[in-house]
Amino acid sequence: MRRHNFKKLQIWIEAMDLIDENYLLTSKLPDYEKFGLQTQMNRSSVSIASNISEGSSKRTNKHFIKYLDDSLGSAFEWETQLNVCFRQNFISEDNFQNLEKKVQKLQSKISNFIDSLDVNN
Repeated sequence: MRRHNFKKLQIWIEAMDLIDENYLLTSKLPDYEKFGLQTQMNRSSVSIASNISEGSSKRTNKHFIKYLDDSLGSAFEWETQLNVCFRQNFISEDNFQNLEKKVQKLQSKISNFIDSLDVNN
């Protein structure tokens, strides 16, 4: 397997964009969420992109896929935290729907990328 340049992977680019949007969102959360939901959302959003980049350094697709699976898990974790924000009325319905659509699109792209990799390489 040749190593992937993670900065050229569309899934990494979109994950980085999600980090930017996440930090805008979490900076507006109530102060009492500073060490709770805010920290969790920041960590899970960063984890999506970080696992893609770390996995791209691995020698085999099998090992890369493990990191992509972790990235996908972080994307689902972040989506759950986004739902908490909406249910607690921390964000508007429009903002929620926009971000939910983006993270679900990213989840789909990560899944499709995993499916495209040959585990025998």
